[in-house]
Amino acid sequence: MTSVRPDLDPELRALLAEMPPMPPLSPEVLAQLRQYPQTPIDTLLEGRAVDRREVTVPTPDGTMLPLSIISPAGTDRTAAAPCVYWIHGGGMIMGDRFSQIDIPLDWIDLLGAVVISVDYRLAPEATGTTLVEDCYQGLLWIAENAEDLGIDPARVVVAGASAGGGLAAGVTLMARDRGAPAIAAQVLICPMLDHRNVTTSSRQYSGGHGVWTREMNEYGWRSVLGDLTGQDVSGYVSPAMADDLSGLPTTYIDAGTAEVFRDEDVDYATRIWAAGGQAELHIWAGGFHGFDALYPQVRLSAAARRTRDDWLTRVMSPDHARKA
Repeated sequence: MTSVRPDLDPELRALLAEMPPMPPLSPEVLAQLRQYPQTPIDTLLEGRAVDRREVTVPTPDGTMLPLSIISPAGTDRTAAAPCVYWIHGGGMIMGDRFSQIDIPLDWIDLLGAVVISVDYRLAPEATGTTLVEDCYQGLLWIAENAEDLGIDPARVVVAGASAGGGLAAGVTLMARDRGAPAIAAQVLICPMLDHRNVTTSSRQYSGGHGVWTREMNEYGWRSVLGDLTGQDVSGYVSPAMADDLSGLPTTYIDAGTAEVFRDEDVDYATRIWAAGGQAELHIWAGGFHGFDALYPQVRLSAAARRTRDDWLTRVMSPDHARKA
């Protein structure tokens, strides 16, 4: 742990001071956190001109995964729309397919996108590659049903926040290595990419400093990996372990300066560039982990969302997607 760390944005600091402290994670605390009600999806959809339907997708072991499909109302299924495949955050130990979904819902209005969100199985009940394999099965289903969904298979974006960003990175690596499905872009929002917890930023945000601390991160990773360590950890689970980051779709990565994932996210973008790939990286001064999801109304959050939206609008244009 280090006592020196970047300052928080003043607006965010004031809001964060009002948050109750998080107790150390344990099985008992996790059980309590999983009970906390989220904003109902119907409330989030209120006033939006969208259609929603629910499906379940089988995995190879017979588990049925729920997927929510949210489309612009009255979508013409003969007109191919971009698709955002959303993977939620929660440290891989909590959350559901509606967590942080207000972020991709904005892309329905912005891009006319179909948003599909997956309920992958959580750790510690599910471990190893199960979580990322679940997410991959959802992506396969989208590709197989693109025509019925009214989706342009050349404009499928895999996106996620925090643990969902890490799983999005893992799914993208998996799709590259297996040769399908095609992914036009990946959007990794403050992604959880490296189980090793050895960066400067992981040490800076230890001992109760931060919304998601080094100790919380260790608990989340331990829940997923169990006794696995070192080279036994798959790059699909901990994408920082992947030896080869070539051949990935264009990538957007953002994070805050005041968070545990800052340095591993910068390193991932750097390694994509080193492999000849294209990545856009934004590290927001004074932002803590998940700041724009928790407090979208503050100026820094608005800037982060606007910048992300502008990038996605550019890369999801039909001409851009087909040239990429």
